[in-house]
Amino acid sequence: MTIATSTTIGIEDAAGKIVRHAHILSRHLQVMRDRMYPPRAQKHLRHFMTNEVSKLTSVPESTLRTMSIEGKGPTPARLDNNHRSYTLKQINELRALFAAQRPSEALRFLPHRRKGEHLQILAVANFKGGSAKTTTSLHLSHYLALHGYRVLVIDLDPQASLSAMFGAQPEIDVGENETIYATLRYDNKRKPIRDVVRKTYFPGIDLIPGNIEVMEYEHETPRILASKHQHSGGAFFERLRLAISEVDSDYDVVILDTPPSLGFLTLGAIYSATSMLVTIHPAMLDVASMSQFLLMMGDLITVIRDAGATIRQDFFRYLITRHNPNDQPQTEVITMLRHMFGTDVLVPTAIDSTAIEAAGLAKRSLYELEAGQVGRDTFRRARESMDAVNDRIIGLISESWGRPA
Repeated sequence: MTIATSTTIGIEDAAGKIVRHAHILSRHLQVMRDRMYPPRAQKHLRHFMTNEVSKLTSVPESTLRTMSIEGKGPTPARLDNNHRSYTLKQINELRALFAAQRPSEALRFLPHRRKGEHLQILAVANFKGGSAKTTTSLHLSHYLALHGYRVLVIDLDPQASLSAMFGAQPEIDVGENETIYATLRYDNKRKPIRDVVRKTYFPGIDLIPGNIEVMEYEHETPRILASKHQHSGGAFFERLRLAISEVDSDYDVVILDTPPSLGFLTLGAIYSATSMLVTIHPAMLDVASMSQFLLMMGDLITVIRDAGATIRQDFFRYLITRHNPNDQPQTEVITMLRHMFGTDVLVPTAIDSTAIEAAGLAKRSLYELEAGQVGRDTFRRARESMDAVNDRIIGLISESWGRPA
């Protein structure tokens, strides 16, 4: 009895310590957040210079200058050096203006989905931490919006790092029943998806944020399956796709940032997705982990198929992330992956860069950084790498819509 009591006390003490440490750390992080990002602080997107606007819209700089002088189109701001700058909202106004003026070239200026083009739902997945899922989701969503696409980002990860990057602090700004769980839950508190979609500071991107609440779905679903009761909203793996279908006409691309686990949320994401991107750090430990991920995902897909459902995806690709081109072991791993999977491994890779780290610390993407915030050459290399990755993904999306290359 003495031993059992001692063991019990030890367990209770350990549990108490964990809870106490959790509260201490949470309070400390809150103080740090309040100091770095005051509760009332709002994220704002930078302005874009004329040369950037020209690259994004394919409208020549000379045309933009002439329009500004003649008072046509949106009025750019004038900087101290007399250079013109535009907001992304104004860039989108330019796109709409040129698309209306040149109907035969409308798609070049305004790439919104046309009749017959389905909503592209792209899941970014891997249950290995450090594979850059959130970084990939963030940069892809920003790149798409900068190029005129309408994007919905859904944070399925209870850690909610992606939500925080968009300025939605999970512990402060995301209340009860304000995550994707609100539209997936099985009780009478279930909401339409439009009620949890929120605008972001980044024109063209809407967000459904995450926080620890999304874990409730993982806890509830086994209980519902055991009860064998019918619930509105579809089977557990259908609920996310059915919810997204309610806003089908509002977006061109939906990005699902999945949790680092293969639970019911990830299963719903796999079933919902019209395409998948598996992020992989080129190290043997990560590749071994990905092997287990793929085996388990195959089992889950079999469960869906056995239920009579069908998974159809336009493309399934592996993206090499945190790539150091000078690292020989990494090069060997990448060569192995390309040998095994061929063109399913994207040719462009996302390089490991201090520019991405610096941007992340400031809760920004590379596309939000302004000149001088990181070293020019470092920024250029990181930006070229990220642009190449995202441009290839847009190419795959365009192919899925049957658009000319």
